[in-house]
Amino acid sequence: MTSSNSQITVTIIGGGIGGLVLALQLHSVGIRNITIFESSRTLAAIGSGINLQPSAVLILRNLGLLPALEEIGIKTEELKYYNRYGHFVIGEPRGEKAGYLVPQFSVHRGMLHAMLLGAVKERLGEGCVVMDHLFTSYEQDERSITARFTRKTDPAAPADIPKRISDVLIACDGINSTARRLLYPNEGPPNFSGRLLWRGVSLREPFLTGHSMVWAGHADQKFIAYPVGRQAEKEGKSLVNWIAELRVRGKDDPDLTPPVADWGKTVSKDRFASQFQSWTFGFLSIPELVEETEVVAEFPMCDRTPVNRWSFGRLTLLGDAAHPLYPIGSNGASQAILDSVALSSALQQEQRIPEALTNYQNERLPPTAKICFANRANGPDHVLQLAHERAPDGFENIDDVIGSVELEEVGKAYKLLAGFDMESVNRKAKETEGIRESRSMENGVQNHSR
Repeated sequence: MTSSNSQITVTIIGGGIGGLVLALQLHSVGIRNITIFESSRTLAAIGSGINLQPSAVLILRNLGLLPALEEIGIKTEELKYYNRYGHFVIGEPRGEKAGYLVPQFSVHRGMLHAMLLGAVKERLGEGCVVMDHLFTSYEQDERSITARFTRKTDPAAPADIPKRISDVLIACDGINSTARRLLYPNEGPPNFSGRLLWRGVSLREPFLTGHSMVWAGHADQKFIAYPVGRQAEKEGKSLVNWIAELRVRGKDDPDLTPPVADWGKTVSKDRFASQFQSWTFGFLSIPELVEETEVVAEFPMCDRTPVNRWSFGRLTLLGDAAHPLYPIGSNGASQAILDSVALSSALQQEQRIPEALTNYQNERLPPTAKICFANRANGPDHVLQLAHERAPDGFENIDDVIGSVELEEVGKAYKLLAGFDMESVNRKAKETEGIRESRSMENGVQNHSR
């Protein structure tokens, strides 16, 4: 390390994907005194599908996690867009099939989380993750920052660790972040897009290549499906993650407050299934896929308007706490993983903690703010909206409706914006080849010398 920050103590709020990858990233550069505080009583393998772009997979590769990813995820090979009638709009190869030096992965969120949690406990120790601790407040001075906690399951009872004093406090506590609320008390709830999402997972026969992602519909009515489970593939099946999306509030409605509901609550398929009843494509029947799914969860599609500051002294935000995005472009988790590298690098390069956190903020806030606004304009999914607007009743050949150059430019521009264009990812892949082994040797020498 170029600074003496290997000796600092770090408190991470939130044991989700962002918090866990951050802990692994900090550990990889020699920072070992890390504690993660999670409000849940248990960290169960729940959730549905998630995509990891090559830019994020590269970071996990450099942490030595690529073999573990290959055991649980599907290497995505192609993305295909269709209109609501099953007419083909555009497609593209993905990951290694597109020429990236690292794959793109589609994986079950619960499986990914369990893998990351196992790696954290193995490398940092079982006691590094503290459960049932709800972050409530903080105070700081020029030398340290103190985080305070209550017990989530019984706020009246004292937490096992009521406070922790550390050098850095990093809030990875999601779109409803307590830390962000403390920093921005007048911000209010997340901004509701007017659209609801329903998610499910079903074990079934593979469709298309068995490594394909399918996007269908348009901005106000969309269906997404892709396989997420390697074990199912080994058994000749496909664990298919799907998302149904519908607009339930008008575009011009000034009320951005999300519906009063439990995020991720289990709901009846009757709330949306009839709207997709005719969506039967030659390779996939969406009504059948929905019908055979046992558990369906509902989420309001929300984000937050970017703020102009994440870092306040020894406190900073990361992932959805910093930049919650619409789930468009298969990009949310990947951005949190990119945050972790930027933050660990900033702490390596600048010994003064507040300045390091500000440098991290200045690197990551501008691009994530741009992604937020791009996702509000449909991001790479804009190709579907173009097809819908120009041919709402369908078409025989997309070339009669939209030129291929116009369609391809939508995807290229988004990849550049989101940091997973092939040129930059492949350059970094070559530059960081073997970094895991070299870091291990360096840290081993440092530990032996102390």
